[in-house]
Amino acid sequence: MLLRYFIAACLVAAPAALVAQDSTNGIAFRFGLGPSIGPGYFGDDDLDPGVGFKFSLERLQFGGVSVGGTDSYGLGFSGSLRFIGARNADDFDELAGMDDVDASLELGGGLEFTAPDYEVFARLRYGVIGHEALVADIGGDLFYRPTDQLTLKAGPRVLLGDDTYAQTYFGVSAAEGLTSSFDAFDARGGIISAGARAEATYAINDDWEVVGTLTYDRLRDDAADSPLTTSDEQLGGSIVLTRRITFGF
Repeated sequence: MLLRYFIAACLVAAPAALVAQDSTNGIAFRFGLGPSIGPGYFGDDDLDPGVGFKFSLERLQFGGVSVGGTDSYGLGFSGSLRFIGARNADDFDELAGMDDVDASLELGGGLEFTAPDYEVFARLRYGVIGHEALVADIGGDLFYRPTDQLTLKAGPRVLLGDDTYAQTYFGVSAAEGLTSSFDAFDARGGIISAGARAEATYAINDDWEVVGTLTYDRLRDDAADSPLTTSDEQLGGSIVLTRRITFGF
């Protein structure tokens, strides 16, 4: 229970050192939705349409101290959130006989070092809804700003998960081995995937942005060896319109 409270608190921390800004208490964050395309489930070799989702906390001001801000560089703390959609066996002929996997919401945070032209980070999340497992990602980005409105960034990513995470998405239980076409498979945690991410952000104005994202991940170890995995190369992309939202308190 304490772990859940700690990780939930991580979500409301922005990636920056504590710096004094204005005296107005409040919160500012970005939220957006848009079309996406990617594997129907982890290990799928087909690309299915879906809905892309983005959320980022930009600033939290309380009293005389503020967390966040675009001019805050150096070593700091960042929140992290990831949503994983449900896997319904009825939607995929090859998964007949497998149990459904509920949608999951991961919350957490970690450390990152931010500079004007690059960033590196390491984050830990816990599935507060759904898989109830620990996952971590490590990576970094280089930034390029050809104009004041356009920001390009790209860099490597490594995703790690514990045994519960690996078994949830890549394992086949003994019971599922009897009801499906797959042999039982006990998936162990470790490196789940390694790949890269590229993103382009166009600022329409101070409040609205269009964000295009491309991802490439290659499944590793038991995730790649799972009988559920028909392709260890996972591609994805999305175009999301985000809105900056602010609340004072």
